[in-house]
Amino acid sequence: HEFKAAYGSTLVCGFAHVMGYPVGIIANNGILFSESAQKGAHFIELCAARKYPLVFLQNITGFMVGQRYEAEGIAKHGAKMVMAVANAAVPKFTVVIGGSFGAGNYAMCGRAYDPRFLWLWPNARTSVMGGQQAASVLLTVRLDALRARGGRDMSPKEQEEFTRPTVEKYETEGSCYYSTARLWDDGIIDPLDTRAVLALGISASLNAPIPTTQFGVFRM
Repeated sequence: HEFKAAYGSTLVCGFAHVMGYPVGIIANNGILFSESAQKGAHFIELCAARKYPLVFLQNITGFMVGQRYEAEGIAKHGAKMVMAVANAAVPKFTVVIGGSFGAGNYAMCGRAYDPRFLWLWPNARTSVMGGQQAASVLLTVRLDALRARGGRDMSPKEQEEFTRPTVEKYETEGSCYYSTARLWDDGIIDPLDTRAVLALGISASLNAPIPTTQFGVFRM
């Protein structure tokens, strides 16, 4: 049963059952806007109050940026969702099914937010930002520094040579194999096994009591 389907549609939230276990599912459907962050915070707190385990399906590039969205309160609303994730005492499970970039990793219960298990699909990628974006930022800083000193601009070939090491580094270190080799997650799973793996994790987590939530549901 989807929760508020017509509001904040870049985040899909809903109640479901995994092998008979009731869960709340939070899945990305694009970048996070203020509306989707508010919906996510509301839904997470509902699940915490009902003692439903939370399943996060990550494929996120981050929160929306820009002057307009900052004026609309994206930092405030994003912080609400991060706060809800951090304070939810129910078992949490994260599956990275695509990208996991920037602050979106926090809002979607990355490793720092203590999911009971965090699994990756073989196509998953995790980093602060995409390699091309990081290289573009570094190139802009370099060009601005050269112009400030009155130097010449870099030729297209020089720009390519400057950005290539950064892109290659992000491509290598963003790989799911790089992260799982360092035990930053609980393993790479076959997408076909996702339901069975989640059911085993939920079953194991429910052997421990779930603390009662000490706060109410802060509605949008």
